[in-house]
Amino acid sequence: MLNPQWLRSFTTLSDLGSFTRAADQLGLTQAAVSQHVRHLEDHLGPLLIRRPRRMELTPAGHALLAYCEELERADRRLRHRLSEGEKTRGEISLITPGSSGLSLYPLLLDLQQAHPALTVRHRFAPDSEVLEAVLGNRYEMGLVTANPDNPHLSAHHFAEEPLELIIPVAEKVEGWEDLERLGFIDHPDGRAMATRLLSRYFPGQPGIRSLPVRGFTNQVGLILEPVARGFGFTVLPRYARKAFSQSNAIQVVEFGQAVVDSLWLIHRAEWPLSARALYAVEYLKQCLADSRWRL
Repeated sequence: MLNPQWLRSFTTLSDLGSFTRAADQLGLTQAAVSQHVRHLEDHLGPLLIRRPRRMELTPAGHALLAYCEELERADRRLRHRLSEGEKTRGEISLITPGSSGLSLYPLLLDLQQAHPALTVRHRFAPDSEVLEAVLGNRYEMGLVTANPDNPHLSAHHFAEEPLELIIPVAEKVEGWEDLERLGFIDHPDGRAMATRLLSRYFPGQPGIRSLPVRGFTNQVGLILEPVARGFGFTVLPRYARKAFSQSNAIQVVEFGQAVVDSLWLIHRAEWPLSARALYAVEYLKQCLADSRWRL
């Protein structure tokens, strides 16, 4: 078994690309980091190509880095298993679409504040990345907007969130030609959301791909910024619009019956959620049942 301290020095060096910075971060001398790398190279062969201004990993170095990442994941799984039965201690890992995450992450922080032995690890991501992260065991649970057809995932209805067509406050949308004139502000889930909403509101029209794109951002908190500046329209879940600070610069186009996304809580089907994850899910559902927090 390779010395864990040698491996920590190698991974830190690989990440920072500098012996000096790696030594500073690890609280070691530069000579100690160099010695750890030499010990590894005695066992595995050359790991680094040292150049005047940069450092490059050899194929053996890349293989060792992948090995270190596997060890880190295994260590995380072990710690997760050892604390599975404790509902107020250990890590809660959740990956969600941006709009729902804007609502849920602060609630999870409230839960952590009430139970300091809990740790919250949350990530914003589109549906495709949520599925990959849960299937890859990088997150214990996630939220997606469609019930996944995958035997390795267990899915349960979690909440509902209406989609909204949002335009600049000074504009009007009375027909498809107005959307063509305004143009679309895209985001990672933008086309999928716009397709669901526009097909209901504008049946028979060619669809979102026929409209000009006036901008794109993957930061959920900034998607409405170009809309507020009059650059185009977008489609977002209601909570993302409610969280936007410049509400006086945008407006929602109402077309009668709402288009509602169902949010599905997913986790690996091969094993149950940990006690702390179940505790967090019940807590979030109770909060969302309160109209003050409803999505």
